[in-house]
Amino acid sequence: MLHHFINAILIDPENGTEKAGSVTIEGDRITAVTPGGIANPKGNIIDCGGKYLAPGIVDLGVKVCEPGERHKESYRSAGLAAAKGGVTTMITRPDTTPAIDSPETLEFVTRRANEASPVHVLPMAALTKERAGREMTEIGFLMDAGAVAFTDCDHVVSDTRVFSRALTYARGLGALVIAHPQEPILSKGAAVTSGKFASLRGLPAVSPMAERMGLDRDIALIEMTGAKYHADQITTARALPPLERAKRNGLDITAGIGIHHLTLNALDVANYRTFFKLKPPLRDEEDRLAMVDAVASGLIDIVCSMHTPQDEESKRLPFEEAASGAVGLETLLPAALRLWHADMITLPQLWRAMSFNPARRLGLPCGRMQPGAPADLVLFDAHAPFVMDRATLRSKSRNTPFDGMRMQGKVLSTYVSGTRVYDV
Repeated sequence: MLHHFINAILIDPENGTEKAGSVTIEGDRITAVTPGGIANPKGNIIDCGGKYLAPGIVDLGVKVCEPGERHKESYRSAGLAAAKGGVTTMITRPDTTPAIDSPETLEFVTRRANEASPVHVLPMAALTKERAGREMTEIGFLMDAGAVAFTDCDHVVSDTRVFSRALTYARGLGALVIAHPQEPILSKGAAVTSGKFASLRGLPAVSPMAERMGLDRDIALIEMTGAKYHADQITTARALPPLERAKRNGLDITAGIGIHHLTLNALDVANYRTFFKLKPPLRDEEDRLAMVDAVASGLIDIVCSMHTPQDEESKRLPFEEAASGAVGLETLLPAALRLWHADMITLPQLWRAMSFNPARRLGLPCGRMQPGAPADLVLFDAHAPFVMDRATLRSKSRNTPFDGMRMQGKVLSTYVSGTRVYDV
């Protein structure tokens, strides 16, 4: 059946445009994108009322806590949260209990995702067994089982011999390796970024230079091996010059950042609220502004939620002892729109980073507003105001730092493969 979205403002991240138009979908594909209305339409008419229609968000780095910690997040609850947040594809992390480091475990989570999630789920697998950094996984078998990338998440592979061998093996198979750039000894046990504010709060801190040092090492190994590499989070201004040089020198490197590091800063931990404890820790305002500029320029390629569910017990602890991480599937879009409302970035630039670039990096056909692209779409009101209430979140865990904050931007409906999976 044909569905016609009319009277919409279309965001095209591939061409960098934002203009009025209409979209026709048939089955699971976009069949037409027109600048005006639909002539002699047949099928179902969906009047968008002048709201924004964009490709669905491709969220790279979502943690779903199956297997092992299903009480924190299941594929069902994560999928519902994603649909409500305009996320049509979740790229899930392997930092589960046990880690997703074998074809059997990968097949289990793939089956669970297909059964329970209303949105697309593509799994990543661990780079080393048990994410312990000692022995690499069977990358080829895991790719055959459906792994789209390989990462030990926030566990840095500190043994450079192991990491270089894994990068070399991944290169031979064309696999993407995702790493967490940090110097592991300097950053061990850190809860905040070092500086006067951290000293006044008496919290264990890490210098931003730890990220720069970790990235410098990884870049040297990429240059040596020629592997495809993605830095999961670049959060400090000190890390941008080596990233820019690596790209200029032709290395196959991309970089991402979580939405919390783009919209919050180190001062937000003033009241010791553990929902603001992240890994890496929140940075100074100067770093945050530098990151926003890097996303706008394209130096940082990908913006994600870095969705990390934690239950109440793991967060109701002294700040330095509490678990790191925050949920973000449902807050990614309104948090990102903060940057647009502040005139710091355009909507096509945001969607390039949240949809087009992650899809392109993983070789996926989605993230585009073009005929032939998958009909994964999000319709949203960029100006709708609301106060974030974590009790309304669909995630099982509700550890959001945006609780009680005034925000703008609501998803009105989400379509996955042409099927509506969320509607207000």
